Amino acid sequence: MRIAYLDCFSGISGDMFLGALVDAGVPSRLLEETVAALNVDARLEISRVDRSGISATKVDVWVAGEKDLPREEYWAKEADHSRHEHLHSHQHGHDDHHEHEHHDHAKHEHPAREMSAEHKHGRGLTEIRKIIAGAAISENAKKTAVSIFETLGAAEAKIHNTTVESVHFHEVGAVDAMVDIVCAAVGAEALAVDEIVCSPLNVGSGTVKCAHGTLPVPAPATVEILKGTPVYSSGIEAELVTPTGAAIVKTLARRFVAFPEMKIERAGYGAGSRDFPGHANVARLTVGEAQPQMAAKTSQETITVLEANLDDLNPQVFGYVMERLLEEGALDAFGMPVQMKKGRPGMLLTVLAKPEDAGKLSRILFTETTTLGVRRRDEQRQALMRRWENVNTPWGEVRVKIASMNGTVTNYAPEYEDCRRIAEEHHVPLKAVLQEAARAYLGLDRKA
Repeated sequence: MRIAYLDCFSGISGDMFLGALVDAGVPSRLLEETVAALNVDARLEISRVDRSGISATKVDVWVAGEKDLPREEYWAKEADHSRHEHLHSHQHGHDDHHEHEHHDHAKHEHPAREMSAEHKHGRGLTEIRKIIAGAAISENAKKTAVSIFETLGAAEAKIHNTTVESVHFHEVGAVDAMVDIVCAAVGAEALAVDEIVCSPLNVGSGTVKCAHGTLPVPAPATVEILKGTPVYSSGIEAELVTPTGAAIVKTLARRFVAFPEMKIERAGYGAGSRDFPGHANVARLTVGEAQPQMAAKTSQETITVLEANLDDLNPQVFGYVMERLLEEGALDAFGMPVQMKKGRPGMLLTVLAKPEDAGKLSRILFTETTTLGVRRRDEQRQALMRRWENVNTPWGEVRVKIASMNGTVTNYAPEYEDCRRIAEEHHVPLKAVLQEAARAYLGLDRKA
């Protein structure tokens, strides 16, 4: 089983993760094509830098001709600009100041960050989903990128006491973060590993300035995202884990553990923007084969179980609700007939979800069904290691999901949606497509 281990001894940010991907072998051209596919005014600058003696790849995002900066540097720059504006107004009078201020605001605003407390230039989740949906990248990468943004949105909504759809991503929804997140999703897919594992996160300490003022490190949104994740601080007074970086690793990583048993094939180092004396500000990504001792283990994770009893819901609506839950990230959803009080027949609707998605999926149950309450509990789940292989059929390519334990394949199944699409496009029976995909995987055609 191939795995990738992300070592965040100096924290993690979007640009550090992209740098590590490129340094570990993901083609830089792939990330550049991904930025182009977003159809935004942005580009990547990729270079080699030194961080306390370690040579690393630095990925910078340029938006509308300006390079993204760590937010404390950005807000310090904004403060200097404001002081310059104030001095200029005293030197040239009120009318002249008004004209100059209008011109310079357009010239100096940072398009990759929100410029005001009113979030005038923020993007809502709906707009972000549309941009990602229109990009020429794989459907799996789109789903991953949207999931990362939804993780950020849920944290922002919790901190600011609002709904996810009402959040305007004043710092995480701007173009630079969109580039970081979508490129992270595409690059992670290009690694072609069965699992991404992450170390405990060094979050830093002190305070950081942002659009809302001075905040403690780690920032409130970062803390919300990293609930249930092992973290620590080595004492460095800086924001080492950004909200974007936290959302990326929380979405991509299956586990947060110490360095796993593996046979290392290659490693890459992604550099952060700052260079701390005596501390290498890099994230390391190591790719290789898990050793048999690790491969024998099943994956363990915490999932949230949501349940609701329904006895007065239109059956047609029930099917719609199931589809919506799965589209919004539910791991699974199913219904069972139950006998309720006063002898009424009903349905028990059960949803399996990632803990960070539970709030969003609960809201769907409340808004789309007639339930007055949703039960919620966390459970431990063991799962077989899974990977995908593509096979060719007479009508096109089909993905096959393969489950294994101790290095031995225990289950395999052609992807239903792929087979359904082919059946509809070529007007052939669905069962024929399923059988041909299984035949191709087993290699029966080669043995004949």
